[in-house]
Amino acid sequence: MKISAVVSTKGGVGKTTIEANLGAFCADAGLRVLLIDLDPAQPSLSSYYQLVDEAQGGIYDLLAFNITESAKIISSTTIPNLSLVISNDINNQLNSLILQAPDGRLRLANLMPAFKDHFDLVLIDTQGARSAMLEMVVLASDLVISPLPPNMLAAREFSRGSMQMLDGLRAYGRLGMKIPPVRIVVNNLDQTTDAQMIEQSVREIFQDNDEINVLDCVVPSAVVFRNSSSLGVPVHRLEYRQPSNRISPAALAVIRQLAIELFPEWRDRFEAMTEERVAKLVKEGR
Repeated sequence: MKISAVVSTKGGVGKTTIEANLGAFCADAGLRVLLIDLDPAQPSLSSYYQLVDEAQGGIYDLLAFNITESAKIISSTTIPNLSLVISNDINNQLNSLILQAPDGRLRLANLMPAFKDHFDLVLIDTQGARSAMLEMVVLASDLVISPLPPNMLAAREFSRGSMQMLDGLRAYGRLGMKIPPVRIVVNNLDQTTDAQMIEQSVREIFQDNDEINVLDCVVPSAVVFRNSSSLGVPVHRLEYRQPSNRISPAALAVIRQLAIELFPEWRDRFEAMTEERVAKLVKEGR
């Protein structure tokens, strides 16, 4: 089981959109995927896809009471192989709990092995602010995915917030905890000169960094990603053919490349997700 957190200390960078579409694509490719919504302020992931079997509990039950029984905390979506732990921390109590608990920032890492026989991939959505919960998620993860819009405010916040947080967690190495590698995904890139220059600058900053890499895959600024969110349909199902009126590739090609770069161990599965195969899925109404 691989655990990946979608992280940024800045809100509005596209974390939920990236995670929801990446998770659905991996599920369609045959992986058993669990999405975890750990954003109590804006729990958009909890309602991104329609649920067919909603559990009574969610993330509060997992972290506050150590409940790991699937029937009690894991909901099923309409997408085969795609499950969800909803955000039900309605009073925003979990961050205080994590701060005060003896196992604090290690709690999620201690709980995740309970799911290893049931899922291949776990994707965790997080709040866009530095917190004890965010640090807990990073320490439980094998990989950190950080969407970065090509604007100076987002680039500065990544340097000030996310990188400082990662540096502050290195002390946990004494407890045997490893700080996961970070993969930056340039998100919502348009064709303006300013955006292209910022993208290039970000790549140059991290080109010799062993722990933080900028992926080759770029998520373009395309209306299909907003439509996907509105409709609750995975973007690769909504646009699997190259649009004739757009320079950027089809959403399927974008998400497929993103999945291959992030999870190369499943490359064969992802490459098998061709235009023809996705068209068949859509036709069958899966």
